[in-house]
Amino acid sequence: MSRIGKLPIPVPAGIDVKIEDTNIIVKGPNGTLSQSFPREISVTLDNDQISVTRPNDEKLNRSYHGLVRALIQNMVTGVSSGFEITLDMVGVGYRAQMQGTKLVLAIGYSHPVEVEPGPGLSIEVPAPTRIVVKGADKQAVGQLAADIRKIRKPEPYKGKGIRYSNETVRLKAGKAGKRA
Repeated sequence: MSRIGKLPIPVPAGIDVKIEDTNIIVKGPNGTLSQSFPREISVTLDNDQISVTRPNDEKLNRSYHGLVRALIQNMVTGVSSGFEITLDMVGVGYRAQMQGTKLVLAIGYSHPVEVEPGPGLSIEVPAPTRIVVKGADKQAVGQLAADIRKIRKPEPYKGKGIRYSNETVRLKAGKAGKRA
């Protein structure tokens, strides 16, 4: 039995869960999320707890069991408290600012780079070198943060670029120079 899949998911107060055939809809203060799941996996709601079960121990059903449970847990967490990822910019002259809902980055290119957040996502700039991506959908938040990081990845010699706040960049030694 999957150790993750067999755990029940507690539903906090103020969260509305609706299960229709092979689709689950979760509504909360941060928005509405929906997810479909395979027909083999059964999802039930009893006494403010969601339980996920599988019919047998076939390999495909075992792999879906933990996955579906984790996706539903992320939906419940997202609509109740939300997710956020913090990015740091390292480099001389690198800065970020908001223009309306767009993020404008000055990161060493000849032109400013603009990033538009998708629906349900928001970007904040608490400091000129710090970017915070927030939203209810964990996958969308992670994808937007990865797209922003991809604009200027941290390079391994000086460490300049956009990195996650908890990321450590291993720096390489430069040229050794002449040895006598």
